[in-house]
Amino acid sequence: MLKTLLVAGARPNFMKIAPLYKRMQEYSNFFQPIFVHTGQHYDQNMSHSFIESLGLPDPDVFLGIGSGSHAVQTANIMIEFEKVLLSSKPDLIIVVGDVNSTIACALVASKLSTPIAHIEAGLRSYDREMPEEINRILTDQISDLLFITSPEAEGNLMREGIQQTKIHFVGNLMIESLIQHIDQIDQSTIRYTLPLKNEQYALLTLHRPSNVDHAQSLEAILNAVVKISKNIPVIFPAHPRTQKQIQKFQLNMKDFNDRLYLLNPIGYYDFLNLQKNAKFVMTDSGGIQEETTYFGVPCLTIRNNTERPITTEVGTNQLIGTDPNKLIAASQEIISGHVKPGDIPKYWDDKVSERIIQILMKYK
Repeated sequence: MLKTLLVAGARPNFMKIAPLYKRMQEYSNFFQPIFVHTGQHYDQNMSHSFIESLGLPDPDVFLGIGSGSHAVQTANIMIEFEKVLLSSKPDLIIVVGDVNSTIACALVASKLSTPIAHIEAGLRSYDREMPEEINRILTDQISDLLFITSPEAEGNLMREGIQQTKIHFVGNLMIESLIQHIDQIDQSTIRYTLPLKNEQYALLTLHRPSNVDHAQSLEAILNAVVKISKNIPVIFPAHPRTQKQIQKFQLNMKDFNDRLYLLNPIGYYDFLNLQKNAKFVMTDSGGIQEETTYFGVPCLTIRNNTERPITTEVGTNQLIGTDPNKLIAASQEIISGHVKPGDIPKYWDDKVSERIIQILMKYK
């Protein structure tokens, strides 16, 4: 019996943990999965509702860490997670993605000689000003099994000295989660609660510190989006961080209730329904670049780099940068009918968790 701690701390983590947790339950004679929620995201709409939507049980362990600076949050997770490891003595921990919970729990496990599997390993933006990039690099260096979502990740890891035998191309667990819930996504009525009048619409998400933590950059992007909304309605489920910054900077967004609909964070099914049916999506998120690629929906990424180049090389994503004029121009191209074609990358299917399970069974 392989006692396995599956660690999640932030909203995107749950989407990746859910298919694997369920698959482990199907192999209950081999795996004892233990679901650990660090509490890095603790808002009702940012974590608990996601857990319910994904069909996950209540966490077996909840650390209740909450917010704080990167140093404070990482340190507090390490302190509490060490207690969990010492008491539970697992055979393996599984961490996902690139949030503070990922590196914090991996560091503790490494110090206690507990094997580590990193799901979504090898992604690189090559921008070390992003805290997530540091988390990715360090987690990969101390992991024993590295599960990658796309082929270029293998090259990234090998250039950093990772042994090829540790690297396994299994595909994208987040896409498997999406596929498992496609019926519920299609049943969402969120679009009918908005005054769209059967119009096409664009979807916006914005939360990266580089975009929202400075008044000038945030105002410039939002002013560009207001201009875009003159040609197509824009739905904007705003991250709590972004809402806080809009208020802090006292930005005058008088057009929000006209053609730009500012919403509080919404549930998993509702958000993916809006995404699937959008004319295009504007975002600075990483996961949304992947989801839009699977849906075949054009995506304009408001960043100067991406750790998911497969979405631009194979998928529907375009890296626009942070120049508001380029965002407006790219949006107009799509509205005019000039859409970048895209395909679904290899192994972005409903068998990712099974591939991981088979590797883990051999690993023991």
